Amino acid sequence: MIDDVQTDVVRKLYPYQEVYIEKIYNELIDENRKGNILFQLPTGGGKTIIFSEIVRRYIHKTNGRVLILTHRIELLKQTAKALQEANVNSKLIVSEVGDFDNQDEFTCFLAMVETLNNRLKTDQLYIDNINLVIVDEAHYNSFRKIFHYFKNATILGVTATPLSSNQQLPLRDNYSKLIIGDSIKELIENGYLSKAITYTYDVRLGGLKIGMDGDYTVSSLDRIYSAYEMQERLLDAYKAKALGSKTLIFNSSIAMSRQVYLLFQDAGFDIRHLDSSNNKQERNETLEWFKNTPGSIITSVGILTTGFDEPTVETIILNRATRSLTLYHQMIGRGSRRLENKDHFTIIDLGNNAKRLGLWQDYIDWQDVFIHPDKFLEHLVEREDKLQKGLMYTLPDIIKEKFPKTDDFNFDMEEEYYKLLSKAQKTTAAIDLSIDDHYERIKENAEDMFDAIDLLNILQDEIEYRLNVYTNCMAKTTRNYFKWLLENYNDEIKKRIRSEIPMPVEE
Repeated sequence: MIDDVQTDVVRKLYPYQEVYIEKIYNELIDENRKGNILFQLPTGGGKTIIFSEIVRRYIHKTNGRVLILTHRIELLKQTAKALQEANVNSKLIVSEVGDFDNQDEFTCFLAMVETLNNRLKTDQLYIDNINLVIVDEAHYNSFRKIFHYFKNATILGVTATPLSSNQQLPLRDNYSKLIIGDSIKELIENGYLSKAITYTYDVRLGGLKIGMDGDYTVSSLDRIYSAYEMQERLLDAYKAKALGSKTLIFNSSIAMSRQVYLLFQDAGFDIRHLDSSNNKQERNETLEWFKNTPGSIITSVGILTTGFDEPTVETIILNRATRSLTLYHQMIGRGSRRLENKDHFTIIDLGNNAKRLGLWQDYIDWQDVFIHPDKFLEHLVEREDKLQKGLMYTLPDIIKEKFPKTDDFNFDMEEEYYKLLSKAQKTTAAIDLSIDDHYERIKENAEDMFDAIDLLNILQDEIEYRLNVYTNCMAKTTRNYFKWLLENYNDEIKKRIRSEIPMPVEE
């Protein structure tokens, strides 16, 4: 028989977790409530702990029956452990479990959605009299096909990103209310998540193709990231910003991950590759090695994005581009856990993801996303379009470090263009102002002429960005005109360097 459910909280809960447990529970038992509930909380905030405690209270106070659905075996195990810690005895429905006659002995059931769906197809009463269904990672659409079996139950979905994985099937179709938890920024400020230090590397991703799922195709990603220059950039970025730190590298495919494994192994680094083809023993051995080895590196695909919790991760490398906000947050979230001796972690972005989707800690109005998902997705498409046209650029910290004497890196080409236009002045003066800005930055940081030329070379991405903005303001320009502008821009700065900055002094 099922053990008596204890009424006391078994584990220590954070204050914000207690707040949302109470809020969600009161919604569930509210007789005037209509429709299902969706709960949003960032990765690392403890969604599993929160809904496990809700299950404990719900069963104890209502004597209702609860079903928890997951889509990954790793999440199934993680949830089973959380329920056990909450002193909830649950029945696991996995592929090895056939018919069971002792249903009445349990009040909580835990199942993989595909496994349970297959059982219900042949026997709609395989599991019945369910009062509450909890859906983990509710943004996935695989759960929808099972909802009609539980029409009389209340559904509670939990997710870090309440944005449906299918634009045609918004979450508001199945959930009538969204409860929003603390933001990433709030969890960082209150000491529950680690602060992210993001290093963005401006990479050229021309030729990426979008697949049926709305994200970039594996083949187009592999073509770009397997190139020698990208491999070198990955290794150099690790050496510059993550050397010796415990690191997870996320790639676009198994083949790409294996290529990265060989790259780092040849460079003498302690690295292992992990993918879905590894058996249980290999996976456990690799993760145990990773946990106990300082400076260890794992390269993988998407296998560690959910159901994996290793708080000692110090660096996340995104060796891929993605259009999926959910995947972006899942990958970065693997490094966000806070420890007594860990209050920050490093993100190395090699896919222009921060430009496309925003920084991980940026505020997102999830209520507006839930109500108007199309508007939010259109916003992301607009950002993507600007990125592809070269109209989005943030000077990377690694380049700013080359200009230690410069305080102000702000120059708005678009603002200068329209300021001149409003005064009926020649807009080409905006380019002159930009040249002045770049030259002064080089002059105040260069030790000699050769050093100045080196600094000019590392500013090429920013120069091209400014000229892209300028030509976009003009509406109609040719590629040849852009090349001419770029050549003249560099020639003018070089001319000033040669005439005003001295040659190195011979010793």
